[in-house]
Formats: sequence, structure tokens, C-alpha cells
Amino acid sequence: MAELDDLKHRLRDFALARDWEQFHTPKNLAMALVAEAGEVVEHFQWLTAAESQALDPSKRAEVALELADVLLYLVMLADQLDVDLADVAHRKINLNEKRFPPRPIP
Repeated sequence: MAELDDLKHRLRDFALARDWEQFHTPKNLAMALVAEAGEVVEHFQWLTAAESQALDPSKRAEVALELADVLLYLVMLADQLDVDLADVAHRKINLNEKRFPPRPIP
């Protein structure tokens, strides 16, 4: 997944140019990740399932930006911990396929 590598390197350069890498510890990045995930949740709080699936375009755009924040912090955290997100995601799906076999077809 070259896109994740591109994001990782762009984020490294972004932080370095602002002298922010000193703040990008795993603890701080994990906390920021959770905070941003909370901002995603805020958009859906108190909506019905149907309402959450029918967001108007401006709300959808706001949610998209919050999702981007979550992704960016996740990529930075994985970079700090030397985790290959694409690889570990595939490994996790493999584990889940073993734990949760497909439903039999009647």
C-alpha cells in the first residue's frame, strides 16, 4: 500500500518542518487518535441508524475531514511504533476469518 507509505513520509516531513516530532510520542499520538475518533462520534450522537446513513453533503464533508484526522494520527502512531499497517491489517483479517468462519449457505 504505497499510499500509506506516502502519507507516512509526508507526515514526517510536515512534523519535522514545524519541529513537532518532539510531541509525537506514542502516548500523545494515541491520545490524539482517541480525541479525533470522539469528534467523529459527535457527528452521529443521537442520530437514528437511518439518519446516520443519510447525511447531507455538508455533514458528510465534515465527517470526512474528521475521518482523515483519525487516519493521519493512526499512520503517525504506527510509524512511531514501526508497525506496517497494511501488513498487520491483512494478518488481522486472516485471524478473523479463522475465528469467524462464513455462514453456511442453506
